[in-house]
Amino acid sequence: MRTNDAQMLVLNALADGPLHGYAVNTAIERTTGARLGRGSLSSALARLRDKGLIAYLDGDGRRRPIRLTDDGRATLTRELGALAEVAERLFETVVPDRIAYQERLAATDQVRAYKQTLLDALDARPGQLVLDWGCGPGTDLDALTRAVTARGRVLGIDHDPAMVRQAAATTPASVLRADVHALPLAADSADRIRTDRLLQHLADVPRALAEAHRVLRPGGRLAVAEPDWDTLAVDHPDLGIARAWTRHLADRIVRNPVIGRQLPRLLGESGFEVRAVVPVTSVYREVRAADQLLGLQRNTERAVAAGYLTAAQAEEFLDHLARGPFLATVTLHVVTAEKPRQ
Repeated sequence: MRTNDAQMLVLNALADGPLHGYAVNTAIERTTGARLGRGSLSSALARLRDKGLIAYLDGDGRRRPIRLTDDGRATLTRELGALAEVAERLFETVVPDRIAYQERLAATDQVRAYKQTLLDALDARPGQLVLDWGCGPGTDLDALTRAVTARGRVLGIDHDPAMVRQAAATTPASVLRADVHALPLAADSADRIRTDRLLQHLADVPRALAEAHRVLRPGGRLAVAEPDWDTLAVDHPDLGIARAWTRHLADRIVRNPVIGRQLPRLLGESGFEVRAVVPVTSVYREVRAADQLLGLQRNTERAVAAGYLTAAQAEEFLDHLARGPFLATVTLHVVTAEKPRQ
């Protein structure tokens, strides 16, 4: 059902039986949280009557009840079925496997773009020791290995044993299961540290940055890519619904939602010299691609459970996203910092 379409709202309101005009608008308000304007309601009723989708019963003046015709009920059923089919086809309902999720994201154009910016910022060179914090299934270890050549060494680090096993099985780089808050590595031992979307999930970001400072050699470089989820924008005709949805994601889903903007300050407080901050904005114009990143239906259901959206608003939100046109954007920051030389 296109809940932003006045005619479909009227048909839905009449699904349970005849109503007069005022009661139709009351039913619409219960569903969507808002009434149709008098002109919108009158226009919708006139158009539906002309199409043969509704009919007026006997009654007194404006209080004549309105019912669905057989064609009207068939239209409503067809529309509801189409929406269910579209939603099922477009939106994931099950949380994907973590390894598959990381590999799938890495294959998208948006992620490839910022990963290249991050690789350029790292400036890994032949013969260096490079640490890839939160290496996941090893998606980026081969590119790092090529950068340091056979003279250097790449060490992927992840705390998840499944990720470590996958990375070790698919790359020639060394892989270590460890906690980046407390690494089993000597001080001043690494030339480069790369981390991609890890800090947003960490329990103690300052402690992890202090550990990076300890492990890096003087003059060593840290290159970090982190999103700022407060910059997430999803287009929807009702700005309040869109803002509630993005606010829920930032408030409840991500542990450190604005770490991207905080990085220059936190790095400075940890003893680093910040060399560059490069914002990279990803633009999604295809709903399936955005769903891979945002889990649109899953997080809409969570927003309802958390009280950020009503069930009717959630339906309206997903309905619009499913039918398009679609646009969502989010900005990630690539920050480059160095440990001062002694």
